[in-house]
Amino acid sequence: MPWPSRKRDKGAVADKKEPDAKIAKKEEETSDKEEEEKAAKPPAGSSKSGWKNWKKKESESGGEESKITYCHWLLKSEPESRLEKGVDVKFSVDDLKAQPNQTTCWDGVRNYQARNFLRSMKLGQQAFFYHSNCKEPGIVALVKIVKEAYPDHTQFDQKDPHYDSTSRKENPKWSMVDVQFVRMTKRFIPLAELKAHHLAHKEDGGPLKNMMLFTRQRLSIQPLTPEEFDFVLSLEEEKPH
Repeated sequence: MPWPSRKRDKGAVADKKEPDAKIAKKEEETSDKEEEEKAAKPPAGSSKSGWKNWKKKESESGGEESKITYCHWLLKSEPESRLEKGVDVKFSVDDLKAQPNQTTCWDGVRNYQARNFLRSMKLGQQAFFYHSNCKEPGIVALVKIVKEAYPDHTQFDQKDPHYDSTSRKENPKWSMVDVQFVRMTKRFIPLAELKAHHLAHKEDGGPLKNMMLFTRQRLSIQPLTPEEFDFVLSLEEEKPH
């Protein structure tokens, strides 16, 4: 692959524009044993205009409350150069579009909960491509899962910044999936705008009230409920605030 371990991994940092997150270079760190035991189920998942449009859409569809499931995702990647053990881990949506068939493996994840989310991804599911740790973080594109979880080759590569000497080929610790570019979002949806909706929804019970982007900021792989995904997608049609 042209850029080893280019995705966001254990070294994920809080977004520079995220006011509630401390500037740090690591996701929350716990011991391997604690992470293995703990990882698993995520929590459930106003600039009022988007919320009103979402409520209208919900009303038109009969207003049924769907059972909370995770079938959509948010994938963080760094569009600006950052060296990790001498390797540039930059990977923007333009880099993805430049790949053969606009497809690449999503490697380098070194957090157990994020890994478990990768392992639960299903063929054809869609995800937001999120530019992180940059001047203006936010959602830039849609991608889809085109290959379900399989062993991440970078864990065995001693030259890779995410090499894991404790992982064994007969029982690999780390997984990756393949993703393919679908399309750019109709407009850039910045973190600041998502944050405004999240804060408003915490008060009025809107769909972004528990969005993991704000409850587990440093996770590089995050699930979205159908309600969260649909609401964020509806923001494409809104004028930037």
